[in-house]
Amino acid sequence: MKPRTIVGLIGGAVLIFILILAATSASYVVEPGNRGVQVTLGKVSSEFKPEGFGFKMPFITTVVPQAIRQQTAKMRADCYSSDLQQVKIDVRLLYRVPQASVVTIYRDYAGDPFDTLIRPRVAEALNEVTASRTAELIVKKREEVKSMALQSARRKVGDLLVIEDVVLENIDLTNALEAAIEAKMVQEQEAARSRFAQQQAQIEANTAVIKARGEAESIVLRGKALRENPSVLELQVIEHWDGITPLVVGPGATGANMMLPLGDFTTGAKPVQKEEKP
Repeated sequence: MKPRTIVGLIGGAVLIFILILAATSASYVVEPGNRGVQVTLGKVSSEFKPEGFGFKMPFITTVVPQAIRQQTAKMRADCYSSDLQQVKIDVRLLYRVPQASVVTIYRDYAGDPFDTLIRPRVAEALNEVTASRTAELIVKKREEVKSMALQSARRKVGDLLVIEDVVLENIDLTNALEAAIEAKMVQEQEAARSRFAQQQAQIEANTAVIKARGEAESIVLRGKALRENPSVLELQVIEHWDGITPLVVGPGATGANMMLPLGDFTTGAKPVQKEEKP
């Protein structure tokens, strides 16, 4: 084979290889959950690339993917309470990068968005909240601390990033402080139990007084009613009579008559009088 032919073949192969490289570098693919930032000769485009397939200038243009999915990260914040106690808080953060911010974050901030934007602001927010509370209140009202820290961190970050939630996984205090807080909580529980017992006793005493007062008033009212209406007593005697004539012995000398029960009043039987023997 002639040298000129060999050179031609090599040149053709190189040209084909260059064309293949140009074809591959002239296209890009943005994966789901990402947005692409286009950079051409060091200049960042103001518009992001949506997910999917697209074309770009070969060799001089690159498309850098930026995740917009919700992400999770952990951090530990070293704080101090208002009573100058050291408090260490383990935090789990849920955040995401809005697609409108991918270009700004890539162009203006170096490194991972969590390390450069979120971590320092969340730590600052937690320090502000814990500094206004005692260590005991931080432990007791951790949900309140979490809510206020989340609101403060969102204000500090602004619209650049979205902090979905802040979870306080653990709050570490010194051993001596934890023991003191536990002892105080036990004392408070005992005091609350004692107050409850006292309240129960007071309620029972008040109930007994009210019941006695009600019974006394009832007796007074019944006596007044009987004095004003004597016939009521006779009516009650009649209502409770069982229909049997009672034995009646009248006053007087020997030989007084007496009546003996001989039948049921309801049967219509007439009572029989007997003369007592001397």
